[in-house]
Amino acid sequence: MSDTITYTQWDEVRGEQINPNILRRHISTDHLTVARFALKAGGVVPKHSHVNEQITCVLSGVLRFVSPGGTFDVRAGGTARIPANVDHEVHVLEDADVIDVFTPVRRDWIDGTDTYFRR
Repeated sequence: MSDTITYTQWDEVRGEQINPNILRRHISTDHLTVARFALKAGGVVPKHSHVNEQITCVLSGVLRFVSPGGTFDVRAGGTARIPANVDHEVHVLEDADVIDVFTPVRRDWIDGTDTYFRR
């Protein structure tokens, strides 16, 4: 990476329409990935796990997280912390604007091997 601070406007980041209900934008540094999702009610992120630790920040809407540890809803202003290698799926209960932070970098997104998303 660079030794210079950079500025990015989310609207300038190329969006990827994963499916009709999920639009993803993401940027990465050497050590982390930050993503912004526009999610439509009825959308589902299928069950998956990854080597990345994750924090999800729900800016608006409601998401239902399902994992071996239980099911819970996260509303605007709430967060979910997902440890590495934990199976989880997400159901979009209300249209949502979400920021996800991952460490390490989401290599599967960069190289296009995130096939679980496109089922």
